[in-house]
Amino acid sequence: MDSKSKWVPRLDMVATKQLKCCLVGGTFDRFHSGHSLLLSAACKKSSKVEVHVTIDDMASMKSPFVEDYETRVEHILDWASKNNDSNIQIFPLIDKFGPAPNHKTADSIVATQETIHNCEQINDSRIKNNLPALKIINVPHIIDSFGEILSSSRIRGGFVDRDGNPWIDDIQRNNVIKMAPILDSELKTPMGQIYSGPGDLPEVAMSSALESLPEKRGSIIAVGDVTVKTLLDMEVIPDIGLIDGMTKRIALSESDIVDMGRFDEVKNSTNPAGCLTPSLLESIEGAIFSQNSVVINVDGEEDLAPLYIHCLAPIGSVVLYGQPNVGVVSQITTLAVKERCRELLSIFEVK
Repeated sequence: MDSKSKWVPRLDMVATKQLKCCLVGGTFDRFHSGHSLLLSAACKKSSKVEVHVTIDDMASMKSPFVEDYETRVEHILDWASKNNDSNIQIFPLIDKFGPAPNHKTADSIVATQETIHNCEQINDSRIKNNLPALKIINVPHIIDSFGEILSSSRIRGGFVDRDGNPWIDDIQRNNVIKMAPILDSELKTPMGQIYSGPGDLPEVAMSSALESLPEKRGSIIAVGDVTVKTLLDMEVIPDIGLIDGMTKRIALSESDIVDMGRFDEVKNSTNPAGCLTPSLLESIEGAIFSQNSVVINVDGEEDLAPLYIHCLAPIGSVVLYGQPNVGVVSQITTLAVKERCRELLSIFEVK
């Protein structure tokens, strides 16, 4: 076996499969239900399936937030281990078509509507190479909850989860929801990395937080007046800032008020303490989609906003907020963080 390939043995042999070797190619970032459907279609029809996974250099051209090759391969292996009717061999895909134009034992290839043309080009090359055309297995798309094609790019964009479901459901979206008392202690625990510093010099902790950010990162979203003002004083304009004119539930002095004129756009929302509202949700969503820097001026309180922010923000976004008497908390949006925020929101109660 090729030393670069990874083999998943079948747990049983199905003699009725008509095809001998089916090719599947793709990036397989944030392995989702659409990927599962592709592999299932191949495994159902062929006794052997070769999955050619895009190498990192090619994958990174799609997005800097595509998972690394080993992680993407591991997701495929996890899927294969859970499916008894699978006989999968994995190879790195180093160019657009891989070995398909010259593959001597392959007899089929999986495609979606977008990739059928590529498969036809492969078959044209095979015929020129005196090889038989591959049978093209056309697999339909999965449509997500918003009526769009489920894709890795929509998952990276923060729109849906791996199954095409929204991170915030209709009940939460359309109602004021109130934090359940059971969550009080948990939500007081910082969700992210803490950077400590003296309370009278917040730029110390903020400098540490900014220096620790990865090279590949998304938008900076700052929550809280002190956090936003500290960034502005450091000549860092966050992509999104959320303020409420308070710190530690005390109105800010005039010298500590955030200069909203430093932002390209101002949005206003209403959000009572201990709650999350459709008004705040709409403002956050609008800010995330905006090409401008946006400050959201909250009438009420923005302390719980990170729960909505992580659910709505693209993968790789950075959320910064202050931890009283400690410093700054930094949390990068990942699928795991989104899952955690959705879990916490599910415990909130409709007001």
